[in-house]
Amino acid sequence: MDIPQERVLVTGIPGPRSRELLDRRRAAVPRAVFNTVPVFARAAGGSIVEDVDGNRLIDLAAGLAVLNTGNAAPGVVRALTEQADLYTHTCFHVTMNEPYVALAERLNAIAPGDRPKMTMLANSGAEAVENAVKVARYHTGRAGVVVFDHAFHGRTLMAMSLTAKVTPYKKGFGPFAPEVYRLPYSYPYRCPAGASAEECGPACAERAIDEMRHHIGPEAIACVVVEPVLGEGGFVIPGEGFLPAIREFCEEHGILFVADEVQTGIGRTGRWFGIEHEGLVPDLVVTAKSLGGGLPVSGVTGPAEVMDAIHVGGLGGTFGGNPLACAAALAVLDQIEREGLLSRAERIGELAMGRLGELKDRHGSVGDVRGRGAMVAVELVADRATREPAAGIASRVIEECYREGVIVLKAGTYDNVIRLLPPLTIEEGLLEEGLSVLDKALYRAAP
Repeated sequence: MDIPQERVLVTGIPGPRSRELLDRRRAAVPRAVFNTVPVFARAAGGSIVEDVDGNRLIDLAAGLAVLNTGNAAPGVVRALTEQADLYTHTCFHVTMNEPYVALAERLNAIAPGDRPKMTMLANSGAEAVENAVKVARYHTGRAGVVVFDHAFHGRTLMAMSLTAKVTPYKKGFGPFAPEVYRLPYSYPYRCPAGASAEECGPACAERAIDEMRHHIGPEAIACVVVEPVLGEGGFVIPGEGFLPAIREFCEEHGILFVADEVQTGIGRTGRWFGIEHEGLVPDLVVTAKSLGGGLPVSGVTGPAEVMDAIHVGGLGGTFGGNPLACAAALAVLDQIEREGLLSRAERIGELAMGRLGELKDRHGSVGDVRGRGAMVAVELVADRATREPAAGIASRVIEECYREGVIVLKAGTYDNVIRLLPPLTIEEGLLEEGLSVLDKALYRAAP
């Protein structure tokens, strides 16, 4: 559906029809299924979401990092329609479908590294993370999994065990999977090693490696799972040298290095994968979110000798590699290549970081501005000198933004980060308009 790419407010947010649906939602859906913006979508296209009251909102959330190619991208819609006319499902374990194989071939080709690769497909990021751990444990014969502070890897049992933040993701849901070890992540603005931002990478790597060497034991570790840029943890870019040092330690000890690219992958940071900014080749790459352009699909890609050694039936699932989702994913990859969206992500990042830098100069509540490609954020503080997190301000900023027709998201262990994930296809004027609304929201939300 062709949606005009402009912000329009017909009613207040939420409007009367959305309020009616909110009443139904409260009676039918558990409150635990959280919502950020109190509206119901009627239609969406590109970078605009139109709600049931006719309000059109600028989408700087991209369906929670899912719509790198924009909502209802024409190529994705065509691919879905053509595939649905043929068949919707067979289960790859029963009768195979070509889109599964074609998508595996494409992911094998774009994943970092020159070794022959293979890919298995699943449905969600959490499911892919679970399978990556399975692959690593099978390959190494070890049980230990190392993850990091502020990490988010999903909500299923193993993925939830790997996730750092307790509330809301883990509270009341234990016991968790065993043999999971959490180490400090290089967070230059809040360096856990007490080092300067410039020295945070080496300092945190030294601490993490010492922990793995002396308190866990390299011979007990199957894999290290890491986000190249923390997603739910607050869009934290690790200090220079941190990930290369961790990767080198893994290579020395036969530990698989797993890049969780669920949020950073498929062009979001200006490269196919966020780990490419570090100049590293991971052993396993996990993809999801924007891979399907709005359809549920995820993948684990790794060296053929690792992936193909597992016994028959050891990997898979009923809906993994559903032909509709695979057709959509192939269209997404085609669009990124055809429209040069990797370069576009870099351009969006330049524009956004420039404007956010100006916001930092004007707003005392903005403690840090950071980003990589079209994955940018501001961290809000109650006091710049102490860097005390300001979670309450972030919630008010989000509300002020959506009341003015702009969707933004919160993140961070302290709930004090405003993160922006615009579609890579967003018009520059629309991006500028959204950032102007954010600017006003910061003024209004200030204590």
